[in-house]
Amino acid sequence: MTLLLQVSDTHFGTERPAVVEALVRLALALKPQVLLLSGDITQRATRAQFAAARAFVQRLQVPFCLAVPGNHDIPLWQLPLRLLRPYARYSEAFGSELEPSLQTNDLLLLAVNTTRWWRHQDGQLSAAQVERVARRLAQARPGQRRVVMVHQPLVVTRAQDEKNRLHGHAAALHTWGAAGVDLIVGGHIHLPFVLPLASGGWAVQAGTAVSSRVRADAGNSVNVIRIDAAVADRAVVERWDHDPGEGAFVLREQHRLQAPPRNAF
Repeated sequence: MTLLLQVSDTHFGTERPAVVEALVRLALALKPQVLLLSGDITQRATRAQFAAARAFVQRLQVPFCLAVPGNHDIPLWQLPLRLLRPYARYSEAFGSELEPSLQTNDLLLLAVNTTRWWRHQDGQLSAAQVERVARRLAQARPGQRRVVMVHQPLVVTRAQDEKNRLHGHAAALHTWGAAGVDLIVGGHIHLPFVLPLASGGWAVQAGTAVSSRVRADAGNSVNVIRIDAAVADRAVVERWDHDPGEGAFVLREQHRLQAPPRNAF
């Protein structure tokens, strides 16, 4: 079994120290093998914020960390840096590979950079990205669960979030579904949910892990994903919410994901 911890939209610079400490305790207790950082790691892409984020990741003591930048991880006000070296500070903290991947006996994980320096909030998937990921998914070994990580979502549950869907989402859903994707994980809208996809697979969205920038109806939360190729379920996804009264992250929901019905999203 492979245990993944999805931590999204930490927005360092707006972090809640008590929530940070609670998440460190959760990670040390669960001992996941893989950490997924699905973007918006910082609030304004400063060196200090990236340094704080990197120190936080090191405290989690997870063997493998795969990260993608979010729109907040590109400098907003420093136009020369945004135009010429948009990922310079991100790369200093998390490496120059913007689309890392990982393979284990029961997992093929592909991360996709959906940010663009010329887009302030919107994300985009190019045709080349969609096809490249599809080829990798189709080449997965028998028994591997196929997981794709993005920042902005491919599906949403509310009309007001429609503007946040990735440009190119329709082609990606169709093409990746045909290639056998199991999970598409993301963040950006600070609203956790799990939805079946009509084209195949599941959308797994994470809330904001430690930031004060929570939605009115969704507090701080992270996802724990359990992958086991030996069982029929594609994966088990758990949502862990921060409970201020407990001073800890507590298990709130559990989803056992199988092949979704064809009348899904």
